[in-house]
Amino acid sequence: MTGLIEPAVSDGIADFADAVAALDTGAGRAVIAGLMESGADPISVIDEVITPSQREVGLRWQGGQWSVAQQHAATEVALAGADEIARRLAPPRRPVGLVVLACAEREWHSLTVRLLGLAMRSAGWQTAVLGAGVSTVRLSRALHELGPDATAISCSVLAGLPTSRRFIEVSAAAGVPTVVGGAAFGPDAARADALGANAWAASARGAVHALAGLPLIAPVVPALARDLQTELIAVQAQQRSLHTELAAHWRPLGELGPAGPDTPAEVVGDCVDQALAAVLAALLTGDGNVLAETRTWVTDVLRARGDSSAAEHADQLGQRLGRYLREYPGSYQALQRGWN
Repeated sequence: MTGLIEPAVSDGIADFADAVAALDTGAGRAVIAGLMESGADPISVIDEVITPSQREVGLRWQGGQWSVAQQHAATEVALAGADEIARRLAPPRRPVGLVVLACAEREWHSLTVRLLGLAMRSAGWQTAVLGAGVSTVRLSRALHELGPDATAISCSVLAGLPTSRRFIEVSAAAGVPTVVGGAAFGPDAARADALGANAWAASARGAVHALAGLPLIAPVVPALARDLQTELIAVQAQQRSLHTELAAHWRPLGELGPAGPDTPAEVVGDCVDQALAAVLAALLTGDGNVLAETRTWVTDVLRARGDSSAAEHADQLGQRLGRYLREYPGSYQALQRGWN
């Protein structure tokens, strides 16, 4: 939240949250339509109404209150709200510039990048929203075909940070500056700076403001140190086998049974994936906080699903992962500093 909420928006916050809680797409659509018809600022609607509701959705899954299916249904409510904003935004007559927006490979949360596109359109920017799970090749083609003034990259999951780095490199190679944001980048600009982005934003309004301060031409992103790049490639190549080994021997919820949505096997798999992604993120950005945050997240997820020894089991996950990463000095040291 920005602190000061315009009166035209404040009345819709609770109503939209109620619609999301009830998984009522029609009610959510009606709330956003009403706000827009009352003259509310679209960016305020995005930042103060829709985005907070989605953070609550994630917390409900983490706390074991909601299933994956309920998460998806809640996202549909937010998408319906985004549709109502889009219906009322006319193309800018004299665009400030053109922004290409995308989520990198392994990042499938398209809602945020769509909302960012709407915020930028409302501020006078022409936008080309490529969506989620975009390949580096597709982004490169779009940059050369469209010649944008900026690239906006959204990343909410840690697994998307390595490919977000490649997006930043590709954009810089084309001379296009980047603004990045999303939960995976953390609470400040540190990870964005480490990855070579030109700006970081914590909100849609912040992203719009960041566009105005971008350089006309992006400087070249310094190459990663050779030993770091070699280790990143090696660990990424081992991810699948590491996941299989960890999931087979780390049993915080007992015998797992068949895999499927919301089953113990699925939860354990999510925890393992998050831990592996956190190692790569820490290695890539130099930010060990990402490992401590992930350890806390794993503990919370397990505890919410009845694990009375959740903290101990989270420690065990880090210890087991460390055994497999001993031959990778950067990853092992990051894990020892950040997880323990």
